[in-house]
Amino acid sequence: MDTNTQPILTAPPGFFAEEVTWVHHWTESLFSFKCTRDATLRFTSGQFAMIGLMVDGKPLTRAYSMVSPAWEDHLEFLSIKVQNGPLTSRLQHIKVGERVLIGRKPVGTLIPDNLLPGRNLWFLATGTGLAPFMSLMRDPEVYDRYERIIVAHTVREVKELAYRDYITGELRDHELLGEMVQEKLIYLPAVTREPFPVQGRITTRLETGEAEKQAGVAPLDPAHDRVMICGSEAMNADCKALLEARGFIEGTNNAPGSYVLEKAFVTK
Repeated sequence: MDTNTQPILTAPPGFFAEEVTWVHHWTESLFSFKCTRDATLRFTSGQFAMIGLMVDGKPLTRAYSMVSPAWEDHLEFLSIKVQNGPLTSRLQHIKVGERVLIGRKPVGTLIPDNLLPGRNLWFLATGTGLAPFMSLMRDPEVYDRYERIIVAHTVREVKELAYRDYITGELRDHELLGEMVQEKLIYLPAVTREPFPVQGRITTRLETGEAEKQAGVAPLDPAHDRVMICGSEAMNADCKALLEARGFIEGTNNAPGSYVLEKAFVTK
């Protein structure tokens, strides 16, 4: 860590100090890590927490969605690396045995209760926006609620398809989830800047019907489809406009709807 970043010995108010147990660098700009989870931390799959480091004697934090499902005994996160980013420029150098700050009060809109009952559940993600959907696609409750779970993950380059091998391999063979995954989960990876079997932005593929055709389902319809969105501000705005033009209504913690989006997205 740089000279402004201090080892975390005790957590400041509102945070847990958790030990890093695993780090994996997917690319030069993308990495994941796991850490311990305090037994008192409660969250719903799909939520995010403020996480970070101590810098110049103060907590420096950003909102990160949990990759791990609510039932897991550890926490996992997916992050970009921004070389001049206040937090990610430091967090990318984290090592096993070091500690990170984890906020005590996870929140977020990407939870099943914020959606009305439906037939198909779509996860629309770009980049690290996949994180909350990794949590949700490993939650049995989600499979109990829907006939199909469709994960549309779009990135610029093939190497940025984090967790692709896990979704297509290990998850399908999971002791507890495998049968549900094989029956209900549809994975739609796509790339925008280099050759790949599926190319193009998710909004374009939904507008043309290509995404629904690939998934083997009918065109998006608020009567039976539910959608969760997590990506850049531009992607969120484009998907929101596309859905609302088709009659979808945004859900909140107070009023369930036919789609929800997460506005908290780590860019620094």
